[in-house]
Amino acid sequence: MKLTITSISLRSPLHFFALSWQAFRITAQLKASPYKGFRKRGIWTTHYTMTLWENESDLKGFAQSGAHLQAMKKTKQIAREIRTITVDADDFPGWEEAKKLLEDGKAVVFL
Repeated sequence: MKLTITSISLRSPLHFFALSWQAFRITAQLKASPYKGFRKRGIWTTHYTMTLWENESDLKGFAQSGAHLQAMKKTKQIAREIRTITVDADDFPGWEEAKKLLEDGKAVVFL
């Protein structure tokens, strides 16, 4: 299976409301997709997600369509930085391990 870990650092705390609206729409899209599991965590200006997928095709089908694609087009307006990494995994790691993978692994950094 594939595990995608993402962090988003907001430009300011005021952008939390825009992030929340996008997250609401993305979550609705996610619930209609073939994902295997989802976790989220965040406070103030730093937020994290982990999503587990059966395969890379399902992951890409989700990421490159719908509300997720529309949100990605608007990230420069609210985010200072977005990091994402996809690894092979059968289950979710703990949050500390996930953060370490984002920092030390071959994460893709946007913005």
